[in-house]
Amino acid sequence: MRGARHRRMGYTSPMATREAKFRIGQVVHHLRFGYVGVVFDIDPGFAGTEDWYEQVARSRPPRDKPWYHVLVDGAAHATYVAERHLEAAEPPREIAHELVDHLFGGFDGERYRPLRLVN
Repeated sequence: MRGARHRRMGYTSPMATREAKFRIGQVVHHLRFGYVGVVFDIDPGFAGTEDWYEQVARSRPPRDKPWYHVLVDGAAHATYVAERHLEAAEPPREIAHELVDHLFGGFDGERYRPLRLVN
């Protein structure tokens, strides 16, 4: 994952939004681990370290496809997930995470509305 020197939470590059299957504020379901969360940032490709990829990304998802930063429902952490491991949550629902109110302006029944995108 990129550090703060590269981006701030909530920023999505124009390339990421064109090619990404999911959007900031969308509620998603992790296909392998079963949790639900909300997308709060998107990288157009893997932006972590080689060590992180080797240790954590055991299924070796593609590095050149979008990766998502997701606030996990009912947890205090976020995850970094390859696109192929996610699907839209059906039905979308509100999630419980301490950062939701800092990043989003509310849930409209379909998705969370981002407070603002930072360039």
